[in-house]
Amino acid sequence: MYNHCIIKLINIEDVIVKKIIHSDSSVRIMLETKPKEHIYPVCGRNTKRIHDYRMQTIKDLPFQLKHCYLILRKRRYVCSCGKRFYENYSFLPKYFQRTSRMTAFIADALHDTRSVTSVAKMCNVSTATVNRILDTISYGRPDIPLAISIDEFKGNAGGQKYQCILVDPIKHSVLDILPSRSQTQLVSYFRSIPKKERYRVKFFVCDMWRPYTDLAQSFFPNATVVIDKYHFIRQVTWAIENVRKRIQKTMPGYLRKYYKRSRSLILTRYDKLKDEKKQECDLMLLYNDDLRLAHYLKEWFYRICQNPRYSEQRKELLKWISTAEQSQLPEFERCAATYRHWCKEILNAFKYSHISNGPTEGFNNKIKVLKRTSYGIRNFDHFRTRILLNMH
Repeated sequence: MYNHCIIKLINIEDVIVKKIIHSDSSVRIMLETKPKEHIYPVCGRNTKRIHDYRMQTIKDLPFQLKHCYLILRKRRYVCSCGKRFYENYSFLPKYFQRTSRMTAFIADALHDTRSVTSVAKMCNVSTATVNRILDTISYGRPDIPLAISIDEFKGNAGGQKYQCILVDPIKHSVLDILPSRSQTQLVSYFRSIPKKERYRVKFFVCDMWRPYTDLAQSFFPNATVVIDKYHFIRQVTWAIENVRKRIQKTMPGYLRKYYKRSRSLILTRYDKLKDEKKQECDLMLLYNDDLRLAHYLKEWFYRICQNPRYSEQRKELLKWISTAEQSQLPEFERCAATYRHWCKEILNAFKYSHISNGPTEGFNNKIKVLKRTSYGIRNFDHFRTRILLNMH
């Protein structure tokens, strides 16, 4: 009765618990099995003859916050053909010194944003063991969906500073991680995708980097290229910030410090400011005509972005670009030149507002957390597997 309850507790079938030894840091459970007839896998004959025994220490899942060891009395049989072999156990793979559930537990723990070292310490195994288990997990190339987004992140893995992430922006799922953002690597990867899959892609989302759009035109000819809103909206933010910094250099010291500390009043949407903050912002804008014009252009552009009607957005954007080009503000002239160059892709972002690189940026933040907790992962294959494990 008692042995049956202990077996239920440790959840291992067909074993007999002989003894349990507790220490401050570990639990040792002495096990053995009942002798039974076995089939020698080579010749296929049955045998009950026992040749000898040996004791094997097996690592198991932590028990009562202690390291757990199973001390198994292994039985070796001898066949009528003269060959000797060990009996098989459902909980212990051949040649292993850890249980099957321990391996499954380690593989499951790798889904979290924790380092390999912390997983190894928790499971009482070496980091090399955890890495070997990680090597057994593999992800092939996924099927390409109707929409894909691409972005790079600083991974410092596999000898490359930047890696690329492919995301499904509609289903918000990570498709794949590429070893680098080089043109050679991207061309090689997309060329490996069957033409039938590539030609059915309808949307290609990226930032304002020309090699991405060139790839989209070459490999996804039926896709509409969409520039992520964050990447072109921040151009206006940078422009008004540069105007403020330029004007600050001509101010006396006390005003320079005030404008620097209060720059959020200029950057924040004017409609979102409280009445007292609006008055402060108005006073700041009275100081200089350039700053006042820059603020006007910034507010106008934000209104364009929030307009729900694409036809009005298209007209207003073209007007905004023309006004910025004639504003005599070098910062906004450069911004307008950028928008003129990317006008088609920016208008696509307005037209298909439900598709963006937002999910991709969220995944990039999770990757940063994984890198930080792991103190960096140099092996790219391990890095890719850890990312895909964490994102699925």
